[in-house]
Amino acid sequence: MTAIKHALQRDIFTPNDERLLSIVNVCKAGKKKKNCFLCATVTTERPVQVRVVKVKKSDKGDFYKRQMAWELRDLAEVDAKDASKENPEFDLHFEKVYRWVASSTAEKNSFISCIWKLNQRYLRKKVEFVNVSSQLLEELPKAEESVPSGESQSVAGGDEDALDDYQELNAREEQDIEGMMEVCEYAISNAEAFAEKLSRELQVLDGANIQSIMASEKQVNILMQLLDEALSEVDTIEGKLSSYEEMLQSVKEQMDQISQSNRLIQISNTNNGKLLDEIQFLVNYMDLSKGHIRALQDGDLSSPKGIEACINASEALLQCMNVALRPGHEKLMAVKQQQHLFTELRDTFARRLTNHLNNVFVHQFNHFSHFKMTIPQFYRSSCMSLPGHDQSSTLSQHTADLTLPKHSPLHRDLLRYAKLMEWLKNTQREKYDGLSRTYVDYMTRLYEREIKDFFEVAKIKMAGTTKEGKGNKFGLHGSSGKLTGSTSSLNKLAVQSSSSRRSQSSSLLDMGNMSASDLDVADRTKFDKIFEQVLSELEPLCLAEQDFISKFFKLQQHPTLAQGEVESDGGVPSRQPPPGEHRHSMSLTEKDMVRLMMNKIFQSIETELNSLIALGDKIDSFHSLYMLVKMSHHVWTAQNVDPTSYLSTTLGNVLVTVKRNFDKCISGQIRQMEEVKISKKSKVGILPFVTGFEEFAELAETIFRNAERRGDLDKAYVKLIRAVFMNVEKVANESQKTPRDVVMMENFHHIFSTQSRLKISCLETERREAKHKYTDHLQSYVINSLGQPLEKLNHFFEGVEARVAQGVREEEVSYQLAFNKQELRKVIKEYPGKEVKKGLDNLYKKVDKHLCEEESLLQVVWHSMQDEFIRQYKHFEGLIGRCYPGSGITMEFTIGDMLEYFSSIAQSH
Repeated sequence: MTAIKHALQRDIFTPNDERLLSIVNVCKAGKKKKNCFLCATVTTERPVQVRVVKVKKSDKGDFYKRQMAWELRDLAEVDAKDASKENPEFDLHFEKVYRWVASSTAEKNSFISCIWKLNQRYLRKKVEFVNVSSQLLEELPKAEESVPSGESQSVAGGDEDALDDYQELNAREEQDIEGMMEVCEYAISNAEAFAEKLSRELQVLDGANIQSIMASEKQVNILMQLLDEALSEVDTIEGKLSSYEEMLQSVKEQMDQISQSNRLIQISNTNNGKLLDEIQFLVNYMDLSKGHIRALQDGDLSSPKGIEACINASEALLQCMNVALRPGHEKLMAVKQQQHLFTELRDTFARRLTNHLNNVFVHQFNHFSHFKMTIPQFYRSSCMSLPGHDQSSTLSQHTADLTLPKHSPLHRDLLRYAKLMEWLKNTQREKYDGLSRTYVDYMTRLYEREIKDFFEVAKIKMAGTTKEGKGNKFGLHGSSGKLTGSTSSLNKLAVQSSSSRRSQSSSLLDMGNMSASDLDVADRTKFDKIFEQVLSELEPLCLAEQDFISKFFKLQQHPTLAQGEVESDGGVPSRQPPPGEHRHSMSLTEKDMVRLMMNKIFQSIETELNSLIALGDKIDSFHSLYMLVKMSHHVWTAQNVDPTSYLSTTLGNVLVTVKRNFDKCISGQIRQMEEVKISKKSKVGILPFVTGFEEFAELAETIFRNAERRGDLDKAYVKLIRAVFMNVEKVANESQKTPRDVVMMENFHHIFSTQSRLKISCLETERREAKHKYTDHLQSYVINSLGQPLEKLNHFFEGVEARVAQGVREEEVSYQLAFNKQELRKVIKEYPGKEVKKGLDNLYKKVDKHLCEEESLLQVVWHSMQDEFIRQYKHFEGLIGRCYPGSGITMEFTIGDMLEYFSSIAQSH
């Protein structure tokens, strides 16, 4: 029990400035045993409050909690049930009777005794004790009654432990004992002798005392008389003190009542202060001015001042509705009425605002629709009715300017309501979503008409850039495919234009004879400008609309607050919205919402762009080069601004289509190379796809200068040049009119010259390969051609070299029958200078027939033949000197004669 008492004092009563005096373990009579403790306590502060506290052990843990408390002054009676027998039952009569059963009679008696003492000390017999043993109700000793409150441990706390009988010696007693032991040194060694000596001395001292008393009998009588007088005076004083005490007891009761009244007044003042704070809180944060109420109910939403007043009123209303109410506020009738008023004002203003913005949307839509860009029907009919007419001039004179209407006035007018839209978003999400859908629907129809007309003008201008007779850069047909545009007349115009220029060339060789002037570069430049203007018009339009949507609908590119989170402004307490508000799931980020709205409004842009790209590709497949560069640049710009914006995403999707067309164009050129056919009656010359690659490279280098997609062009270069190499060899192998070496030499020389001039870094390996092939085939052609004018001489010396190779010594070759000196002289006589010159002249004419004029390799080949002829001549002279030493045999013409022959033949032709 002591441990429990200590624990209760520490955990329950010490924090409340109380002191535990007595404790009893009890349970209620007549019920299941649910043990608890009754504790008698007093406060440590004046005025002292005496209480009986019920403490119960918690069900959730091993700790105690205060359950109930009664003031001792409210206790009317204590009934111990039986004064003669041990009985653990007892009753306490407060406002009602509480019947208890103690765990033991001793605890019960101790608790009742403590209650009686506290009653005597603080209440003076106001509590009746029934069936209580008289031994428990002993009067307190006078000395104890005179001790002030808080100083008497026996009265105020009947449970304190009594002091032990042992008392410590004081300093004087210690000195006396030490002196005695010094006189009697044997006290320690012989205790019995020491005790006998002390006994004898004590007897002597007692005898002296008795004699002294008998000698002072007279003084004793006087002392006794004085004591009697003192006792009478004490009785008198005690009588007075009793009367004073009775008077002070009544004063004490009055002071206790006054103290209790003061405590109640303090409690009342505290409660009044708290109530005033609550009222001020509600008045400060839940009061809406009459001006704000009028603005919400009847404010003008058309004028700037009216809009400003409505914005201020709506923000004040939102602050009032989002105040974090304290516990219990929602039960107040005034608060309920204010909340009902706020809800009505919110709904009323939300309806007014929604209706007004709907009307603004309709008015602005009708206004801009009246001034939308149109294309007269006779433009289209003029294009269809004049198939042989120069349509480009007609269209350029009558089509409208290639521009898109600006909607900045609409955005400027609507942005005045941006803060109101934010308020609507935070309070009425359904109406906010409805306005969003309404705006998107109206703007979708408006932009769809404007964009459709805009792209129709662009298509007419593009179709007007085509001229009859324009050839393809490779001398090949443009890429074929079905045009998916919405204007059938433009499709027909493009198809007629492209088919008319294709019909003029029936073969690759005919196309190869076309000069660069036949290719209308100006039309392609004009197409490039039109396509750039289209993209330049679309870009600010989309960016302006996306910026407006973000500002007007308050979708500022940051994640939305999760459901239940409300921001607070200006230090005003905020609350979570009630269950009936903001049921909309905020699963999408605001950036996703912007993208969805932009996709809906501009849903026709991607389709129209793809249609325009298909038309450009239909007119000329090389337009894909221009479109790839321009589209890549605009995609790169859009991604730098916002990589997740609608414009960046849409242009990125269209760029995929452009890149696909570009790849299809390259594949088409390669396929046309593979299908090439050569004429059997005319010399080949420079193949058309070789010159086509040159012109393609010149055009591409111009277009792709400083372009972002240079890597795509480099890949296309590699594919094309490998196809050119492969098909040059294919044509050379199939050529019957022109020697294979000539075809290879001329075309690879042209390829090498082109690459050296353009300096395309990614084709450096192919440039070296082209040079190598050109050199090899030039040497092969020269050697094979020179074998014809000196055929027998060549065969003779080839035989000599063969014998030497077989192991015959060079000086012994002249002894071979077929290669003796006689045979050598005979062969040399067949090639005098005149015959050699004649053979070289015929060789020059033959080479001239093999080579084409546009490559101008005749003089190069002739000079190479001269060098080769001189090399052979020296080789023959060396063989004669080594194999026929001392024979005196020489050629009938010298190197000087040879140089003169070559020079005169070249000059004569």
